[in-house]
Amino acid sequence: MSTRFLTARWRHVCLLTYACPPELLVSRCPPGTELELVDGQAHVSLVALDFLQTRVLGVGWPGFRNFPEINLRFYVRAGDRRGVVFIREYVPSPFVAWFARSLYNEPYRAAPMVSKVIEGKGALLVKHELRIDESRNTLRVLADNTSRLPAADSLEHHFREHQWGFGKDRNGNQVIYEVRHPHWEVFRVRELTLSWDWKDVYGEEWAFLEKERPVSVILAAGSGIEVYSRGAA
Repeated sequence: MSTRFLTARWRHVCLLTYACPPELLVSRCPPGTELELVDGQAHVSLVALDFLQTRVLGVGWPGFRNFPEINLRFYVRAGDRRGVVFIREYVPSPFVAWFARSLYNEPYRAAPMVSKVIEGKGALLVKHELRIDESRNTLRVLADNTSRLPAADSLEHHFREHQWGFGKDRNGNQVIYEVRHPHWEVFRVRELTLSWDWKDVYGEEWAFLEKERPVSVILAAGSGIEVYSRGAA
């Protein structure tokens, strides 16, 4: 039986997706999974969002309920289950990062971060800043402030809707969890500004993304979410 271990609201989810050489990802696939390809191509996504009203096992810890997160993820399959695997996840709180690493073996790190959402007449501006050592990395998305539900056969739907998450426990066994939320509406993106030191943030092997353009840029409205129990398969 699954257990609901986390609830929250994920808001203003920025999702920038890039084509990626499969050889960078194959060794990162948890046991029992394989890369999910779109037209023969593997992908990674840079995702920035706000966690709001966060509760773990029903408990909302004062000072740790509302915070931004920025992660890098890729896409896998396990049978008919489509899911994501996280390469690295940043949050501003050392406690949250330690908790996620210790309890769930997730690749969290703490770093100074700021997020801001500005709503104006006809427009929505979402900004994220992540500081790693001396580098200041910024992501800025300007969009319409009215949203729509994308078609089920669109790239927007494909990259934003994944019900399952996969990882490894400390013994190398597959871990799986389920994320439940309604289909997200998306805002039409007018402009993307990205100043990102991929090497500094994620390591030398990701430096090639400095010269790449995303194949998809999404700003999703987000919603309440529920995450259900994980365990070795």
